[in-house]
Amino acid sequence: MKKFNLICAFLVVALLVTSCKKDETITPTADYKDILSNIGENVILQTYEDLAAKAQNLYIAAQTLKNNPTSANLEGAKAAWVETRLPWEQSEGFLFGPVEQEGLDPSLDSWPVNVTDLNNVLLSNNALTAEFLDQQEGTLKGFHTIEFLLWSESSNKQIADFTSREFEYLVAAAEVLSIDAQELYYLWKPDGENFIKNILDAGNGSQVYISQKSALEEITNALIIISDEVANGKINDPFSQQDLSLEESRFSANSKADFTDNMRSIQNIYTGKFSTFGNGKSLSTIVGEKNSSVNTEVLQQINVAIAAIENIPGTFSDAVFNNPTSVQAAQTAVRNLQKTLEEKVLPIISNL
Repeated sequence: MKKFNLICAFLVVALLVTSCKKDETITPTADYKDILSNIGENVILQTYEDLAAKAQNLYIAAQTLKNNPTSANLEGAKAAWVETRLPWEQSEGFLFGPVEQEGLDPSLDSWPVNVTDLNNVLLSNNALTAEFLDQQEGTLKGFHTIEFLLWSESSNKQIADFTSREFEYLVAAAEVLSIDAQELYYLWKPDGENFIKNILDAGNGSQVYISQKSALEEITNALIIISDEVANGKINDPFSQQDLSLEESRFSANSKADFTDNMRSIQNIYTGKFSTFGNGKSLSTIVGEKNSSVNTEVLQQINVAIAAIENIPGTFSDAVFNNPTSVQAAQTAVRNLQKTLEEKVLPIISNL
């Protein structure tokens, strides 16, 4: 999801968080450790563990395709890409910490693909290894380079269309993506670099969060950022400019799934659940205690946004030109959610 406008958004949030920290009253008015623990351990950590496992499967599928290039193995690699995409998109509601600090977001998910440079690499004599690609710009590796190699501009790539260099590039790119996903999980998990400790110990020795409120504010701001990105970047850019080169997952026609998984990322954090994990202690718990009508509004708006995106007929690419009303409805639904998070939820958290 790395786009220039995100840089501005992150800067704004960083300023907000810094400002909040300066004015922070360290003594908490209530203990939110159980909520932070549930969000950190059962939502964030489990999402990253799932991403690391799925990325490894994608790497294996790419190797299988290279070693035995059949239509079935091509479909298997495409399916592995889609399966890996899900936990990544469901992690974009918490793009703070190591994913931001270590530059893993642009390495994993830059777009649009730089097709000109990618073709130059394919035509060069460079050895197409993970070590080589790891040193390249984000637009030459990550999800969307792999997507381009599997589907191509036509979205209908066949086995006969592959060159030997494309198979090599695909495997190397999938290996780099798997390494990045493993690193991201390692940086968060307790027996790794243990960034999660900063969440669990917020206000009690955390090196990042001077208070539990500051941790909860960062989590809330991350939800605002991804809702803004979906409404005003991912949907708006290709729609308002009528330019499909600005659509994030156009080769695979996975854009609608991307958008809904971003909304589910918000839902997971807000409700404190991911897959079979989580006890429900979450931002919803806090907001519900302070203002039950706002909590109900948020829960409803998340579902409305998901439904509006899913109700876009056909592919997003087609709807941009042929079903503008449905695209507009989805954009409005996400913007409504963003506004509520920004104007009603964040003030509740900031007044804890």
